Amino acid sequence: MSFSDDEIERYARHLVLSEIGGPGQQRLKATRVAIVGLGGVGGPAALYLAAAGVGALRLIDDDAVALSNLQRQVLFTGDDLARPKVEAGAEALDRLNPHVAVDAHRERITEANAEALLGDCDVVIDGTDDFAARFAVNAACVAAGAPLVSGALGRWSGQVGVFHGRPCYRCLVPETPPDAETCARVGVVGALAGVVGAMAALEAIKLITGAGRPLTGRLLLYDGLTGTARTVRVSADPDCSVCAAASP
Repeated sequence: MSFSDDEIERYARHLVLSEIGGPGQQRLKATRVAIVGLGGVGGPAALYLAAAGVGALRLIDDDAVALSNLQRQVLFTGDDLARPKVEAGAEALDRLNPHVAVDAHRERITEANAEALLGDCDVVIDGTDDFAARFAVNAACVAAGAPLVSGALGRWSGQVGVFHGRPCYRCLVPETPPDAETCARVGVVGALAGVVGAMAALEAIKLITGAGRPLTGRLLLYDGLTGTARTVRVSADPDCSVCAAASP
């Protein structure tokens, strides 16, 4: 797979990195990443993956841009109000890097459509704030054998984890928490979305290029108020309804 002169200049800072170089950049170009939820997590992740030269991005979201989104969803501007997020996002990403093929799907992901939307993707980033959607994405990734990068945030804290095979996201969260919170209910500081979205993009880049040690089977917990982070290991649930049943 060759690069144009524009791409060589565009990705020059990657090409000189020993952990990425030419082979890693080729892997990025040959990869399709799905981003489920084009909000606080998915938007920044999409920007960094497009800038990094991921060959194809599939954007999945059924929402439209609202004024309250602009405090943290930096993929959009005031000119995008009331537009479908995937439509406005696809245009912004094309302006950022025309070498990336963007595939926009304005629909809510469910158990019924998750495998069809995600089955041909190499990596999936889940930035949704709905547990039914997270469970559907996780099940589809386990079925397809695709790594899942999960990001979440609220108030001043966020988390990023990578799940590939066992343990899966359902091992971490077996059922919808009774006290589940959303940003609309509890609030969120806008810059935190950039932190978590960028972390999710970084994990996807590591998975694609083979650089470093991805957070596979681990969860990074970030506290924005104190500027501290810790990483915890996720254990496989022997009775998990998703990955235990899928194991041979």
